[in-house]
Amino acid sequence: MKPMPRLLPFISAFWTCLLVALVLTGSSACLGQQAPPPLRVAIVGLAHGHVEGFLSALPKHTDVELVGIADSDPALFAKYQKKYSLAETLFYRSEANMIEKTHPQAVLVYTSIGEHRHAIEIAAQYGVSVMVEKPLTISLADALAIRETARKYKIHVLVNYETTWYSSNKAAYDEVEQGRLGAIRRVVIHDGHQGPKEIGVPPEFLSWLTDPAQNGAGALYDFGCYGVDLMTWLMRGETPLTVTAVVNHDKPQLYPSVDDDATIVLQYPHAQAVIQGSWNWPFSRKDMEVYGATGYAITVGPDKVRLRHEHDSEEQTSTAAPLSESQSNSLNYLAAVLRGQSDPKGDLTALDTNVIVMQILDAARESARTGKSVKLTKVGE
Repeated sequence: MKPMPRLLPFISAFWTCLLVALVLTGSSACLGQQAPPPLRVAIVGLAHGHVEGFLSALPKHTDVELVGIADSDPALFAKYQKKYSLAETLFYRSEANMIEKTHPQAVLVYTSIGEHRHAIEIAAQYGVSVMVEKPLTISLADALAIRETARKYKIHVLVNYETTWYSSNKAAYDEVEQGRLGAIRRVVIHDGHQGPKEIGVPPEFLSWLTDPAQNGAGALYDFGCYGVDLMTWLMRGETPLTVTAVVNHDKPQLYPSVDDDATIVLQYPHAQAVIQGSWNWPFSRKDMEVYGATGYAITVGPDKVRLRHEHDSEEQTSTAAPLSESQSNSLNYLAAVLRGQSDPKGDLTALDTNVIVMQILDAARESARTGKSVKLTKVGE
């Protein structure tokens, strides 16, 4: 049956619109589909200085809506309210009250590390997923309790590390996965800066960073966690055979209660990792060296990588390919996970990865205390 002549212009216009939408934008705007509504997120705690990174980036994320901020200290909220022009109506003293009133889809936790478990347990009771700043918590016992809570209430618990969003780390990982370096033999990871006091972190941040009850340790946890997370990812969640750690107190006048320099050695059946986290570097750094049986990859900052493969006469430095949009930053990643577009299992942010991270950090703290290596076995599922 042929279309009536008077309908031909409309049919032609429809197919033209559809073709333009599919070719130029990849969308289906002509069919009436709309972008998903903004992801509703809330902040729990303002004592972690990394909250400034979120607040400063928020205007660029039109797909994210901040619906509430919970903190017991009104003065701390007033500080950020003034700096970032936040509405007074965002502020709540209680996490539970805020969740009941604002119904977020996820909470972003910026408390001390020692308060992570409590914040997660409150959110879980409302079925709200959580992203915390690194590391997951302060002990393996807490990590296992968090895992149980996440399973019971069927929520996501994710851990935000700055280095997760480094395309250089993904490039090194891909070199390993594609077999271009051969089997991993040695990994050396450096993370840290001159020290929290030296770089001028806010007083509310410094007070708990230097309290082992709230931070777990000093540089051992604060910067050792990055390398432990990366190595666990590179090793596809394999548990090391032993953990050995040495810590220094090079600046006891500044940090009397916690270490300010740490070295963690992880021994695997056929590989070794040396993780150096410090508050004593002459400048800030986050870099990694991955040595395989037939080549190496050395990351340089967020997006550069030095590579040398078998039969290469010299190394080459290249710019890593950009990460996919959903993997490029914490908020995009969170949205992709909550919308079922990304499965975090085995990722740098994932709970299963970070339970192993906490097992290793807990063992490192014990090794540093006793001066002995700690043997590990796989954590039960």
